[in-house]
Amino acid sequence: MPHAPARAFEVRHVQLARAVFAAIAAAMVTFSSDHSASLGLAVFSGYAIATGLVLALGAWLATPAGARAAPIALGVISIVAGMIGGLPTLRSTEMFFVLVVAWALLTGLIEGIAGWRAMVAAAPRSAARSEARDALTVGVFGVLLALGTLAVPSGYALNYYIAEAGESFTLTGIAIAVGIFGGYAAIVAVYLAIAAFSPRRQPVADVSGVEDGRA
Repeated sequence: MPHAPARAFEVRHVQLARAVFAAIAAAMVTFSSDHSASLGLAVFSGYAIATGLVLALGAWLATPAGARAAPIALGVISIVAGMIGGLPTLRSTEMFFVLVVAWALLTGLIEGIAGWRAMVAAAPRSAARSEARDALTVGVFGVLLALGTLAVPSGYALNYYIAEAGESFTLTGIAIAVGIFGGYAAIVAVYLAIAAFSPRRQPVADVSGVEDGRA
């Protein structure tokens, strides 16, 4: 029996696109000296909207019909969160903490639970099981982002002096939180890039009919 033709847009393409946008977000946070709420929300907004669009597109092009609920929900939540973060009038320290924690917790739980359920249902050592494990791992990263951000006091401020620079500096809670988000984006970028380029197991061709027809 012939196999169904391979999809032109696969889960690996969704993973790669997510990795690219996560890498861009990580680079913007890492190479910026401004770790304010405005910068953090601007980067988060772009990242969430881009990721949401990729997930929504991938739900229709790369996901089987019976498994589209989770990626569609992830896409909608990410796009809405990104749009909220993109409103300049709402860019405050409190908004960064509330928005990032809520988004990370919701999407992390949804993707993690969906990945776990798919992994349990998938055949051992199959491509579907590997993709489900990747979804579970990224979901766990999201929950850890929420918990890590939640653990940072929003009003924290530590004044310190660097003699070599001859200046005083202040380490704030928002700077730490933005840095945590940047670290999360970097980890997700590396993990999903590796997952996207990892070889997929191909189904074994059914050769019984060929063998039966031999002389």
